[in-house]
Amino acid sequence: MTLLNRHRVWQAVVDAGFITLAWFLAFQLRFDGAVPPHYERLFEKTVLVVLAIKLAVFVLAGLYNHWWRYVSVRDMWSVVRGVAIAALLVAFAVYAWSPVEGFRLPRSIVVLDSLILLALVAGSRLLARTLIERPGARGIVARGREAIIVGAGDAGQLIIREMLRNPELGYTPIGLVDDDVRKRNMRLHGVRVLGPTRDLRHLLRGNTPDEVIIALPSAAGETRQRIVNVCRDAGIPVKTLPAVHELIAGNVNLARQLREVEVEDVLGREAIELDVAAIASYVSGEAVLVTGAGGSIGSELCRQIAALGPKSLILVENAESPLVDIQRELTHERGFSAAVTILADVKDRTKMRHVFDRYTPGVVFHASAYKHVPLTEANPVEAIRNNVLATNVIAELASEHGTKRFVLISTDKAVNPKNILGQTKAVCEWIVAAAAAREQNGTRFISVRFGNVLGSSGSVIPLFKRQIARGGPVTVTHPNMTRYFMTVPEAVQLIIEAGAIGESGDVFVLDMGTPVRILDLAHNMIRLSGKEPDVDIPVEFIGVRPGEKLHEELWGNGEEAVPTSHPKILRCASHPVHVAWLDDELSELERLVEAGETLEVVGRLADMLREPRRVRAEAAETV
Repeated sequence: MTLLNRHRVWQAVVDAGFITLAWFLAFQLRFDGAVPPHYERLFEKTVLVVLAIKLAVFVLAGLYNHWWRYVSVRDMWSVVRGVAIAALLVAFAVYAWSPVEGFRLPRSIVVLDSLILLALVAGSRLLARTLIERPGARGIVARGREAIIVGAGDAGQLIIREMLRNPELGYTPIGLVDDDVRKRNMRLHGVRVLGPTRDLRHLLRGNTPDEVIIALPSAAGETRQRIVNVCRDAGIPVKTLPAVHELIAGNVNLARQLREVEVEDVLGREAIELDVAAIASYVSGEAVLVTGAGGSIGSELCRQIAALGPKSLILVENAESPLVDIQRELTHERGFSAAVTILADVKDRTKMRHVFDRYTPGVVFHASAYKHVPLTEANPVEAIRNNVLATNVIAELASEHGTKRFVLISTDKAVNPKNILGQTKAVCEWIVAAAAAREQNGTRFISVRFGNVLGSSGSVIPLFKRQIARGGPVTVTHPNMTRYFMTVPEAVQLIIEAGAIGESGDVFVLDMGTPVRILDLAHNMIRLSGKEPDVDIPVEFIGVRPGEKLHEELWGNGEEAVPTSHPKILRCASHPVHVAWLDDELSELERLVEAGETLEVVGRLADMLREPRRVRAEAAETV
């Protein structure tokens, strides 16, 4: 038996008790507790008939199509109608039947029974809502734009309640859509579940709302895209409600949180299940250092780590404004007072040594890096200095100071790299692997590799948004170019989880799903803005930029994916690093960087990637 069916049976059983009790009390009140024998027989012979008639009416009136916790004023009117109709049918049946000859049912009993039953049925529902939901005292029915809400879960019912309680929002909910068969024809605050999302096209034709609101915070991107497509074809605006945790916490501000559907919503995937206990166990009570704390990944790391109870959170960033922004957010908006801001360059060994000496971090997340392909192609010396040499500095300091965990944020561009950025990040992974191979202090050195993150600074999505806002053209490098995408919060959650499950030397690769064609992404964003590609907004192909690949990869030659305890985190099995060879190469690379020898340093880096980068058969010793 489904949950909703069990709920209906339970309600019917309770109402059956109320019907019997009301019929009994009506006789007792009519005769002041001294019921004559003939009327006692009348009660006994009619009680089951009354019970059957009234329960049937209640079922037909839809009294069991909604949860008591979501009962509304509209539902109360349904109760009134059900009780009134049932009373009339009972009166007609008993009068026509006349089960005790010579003694007809007093009209006063019909009236008393109806009033008592109405009080019991309506009162029980209002009491249930009062005890479970404890709503405010405001509001009956909102007036304004008619809306269909997709999703009859917690988020959906909170949206409807807010619409009904705050008429100034200007919304009237006229229906719900949900794929859960248990909720079919159920009512939330008097608003009926019309059907599943597969019937949305038909439902929109039959109800014609002014707006559709998606209240599915954990839905997969494909589900959102399907809903958006149906609404766009019907010419109906669609909005979405993100951040269900804010709603459940009670911070409901419908006017602020409702927004247009963005490409991040339709590319996003289902919610991630995390082992919060395992994560908290290695972060809670520790001094945690995050490099690149003002960047897209670094700032989100700070937000999520702050919620896990670290002793302190050391934010290292070379850019002043982003560092101030994340520090203010943590302190003033999230109430985290243990944030320490360090304005420093991670390449500065002396400064970073002072930071490690003073704060002795137990966990390090190294997110600092230059990441833009064209910029690193034009400035290879600085890219190598900031990505390769800085990673070596932080890894060495973590080892010297007995850091428990060191997590490197890597990229899919490190796989079979074709550009400076990818080459530097590949070497960074080797540095971390080499540190794990030589580590004697118990530090776990871990690398986490993933693709593009949606909406990060300088990524393609903000660029497309700016181009669409000014009327185009939207510039795409190649019609067949694809990229992996993941939301920033999703990537960071998996990074932190990888830090929990990783052993020293592990390289993890995040499950990025299916690669997205950039041309499809551009078309999707144009349509989400209410325009048509190549009609309202032109799309132009500008050619592949230096160092770009048409298709990124997550696994290199000789690498193998090994499952882990988390379904979205895979371990990369490959040959170990030749530590002595890497140390020699890094020393030479640092000398060339300090000398500013651009051609030589680029050539040296390329030679490192062409060398057998793992253990060679003739190597003298591998640590």
